[in-house]
Amino acid sequence: MARPGKIVSRLDKMLTDAINGYFVEENYDETELSRLESKFHQYISENKLSAEKIQAEREAVKELVTDISHQTKTPVANICLYTQLLEEICTPELLPYVQQIRMHTEKLEFLINALSKISRLESNMIKLHPEKAPVSSLLENSVKYAKGMADIKNITIDITVNENIWALYDIRWTYEALCNLLDNAVKYSPEGSTVKVFARQMEIFTCISVEDEGIGIPEEEQAQIFRRFYRGKDVLNQEGNGIGLYLARIILQREQGYIKVSSVPGKGSCFKMHLLNA
Repeated sequence: MARPGKIVSRLDKMLTDAINGYFVEENYDETELSRLESKFHQYISENKLSAEKIQAEREAVKELVTDISHQTKTPVANICLYTQLLEEICTPELLPYVQQIRMHTEKLEFLINALSKISRLESNMIKLHPEKAPVSSLLENSVKYAKGMADIKNITIDITVNENIWALYDIRWTYEALCNLLDNAVKYSPEGSTVKVFARQMEIFTCISVEDEGIGIPEEEQAQIFRRFYRGKDVLNQEGNGIGLYLARIILQREQGYIKVSSVPGKGSCFKMHLLNA
């Protein structure tokens, strides 16, 4: 029978070899240790095959996403262009129908782009590059994006900027995540209300808050709204596709941050993005 110290030493070597990717089954006189090594080798082999299968499927998804994005981009852009031309020359009787075509084409274009972004992020085709940057510029640029739609509904966006707060984030993708939050805040808020945007630095994270006076989210739905394509029962009659919050969650996770919500139905919601401190 093998000594306990020898068994522990061999197990340690087996695990080290497996971690480094060059574990090879060897022959031993000790029956129990040989049996354990054989099972361990079988486990490693099956895991390797599973990992190779997952990688192959991931590569297939990458190719599919690339093909779909490439093949649909030009046709959809052309439809948008031709409908704009038709709006200029068609008769007043036909104009509403042409405008409907353009509106739905723009929705389709947005949906294709959003799905492409999600697929690229999920399959690691897109690498985020967080870097030290001021949070103030992120807030200001995102508010500029949302201002047009806010003005239409006479909604005030109250932004509080602190120039001394810096965080680690990917400028392009974090901007997209915050714009999605602002887009929802304006969309689901009543006319004449206020949306507040501000940031505060904590011990580990910088918290960016988007607080609205909208319809709010029932407690039983708050854990589900960050799922892909999920839409709350109170907003089914409004425009949307259930992608924005899911995309924001994926982006924050890629930056080692997170997002959460607190809400009271009828009184509004507060979404909080947490970014690692610089």
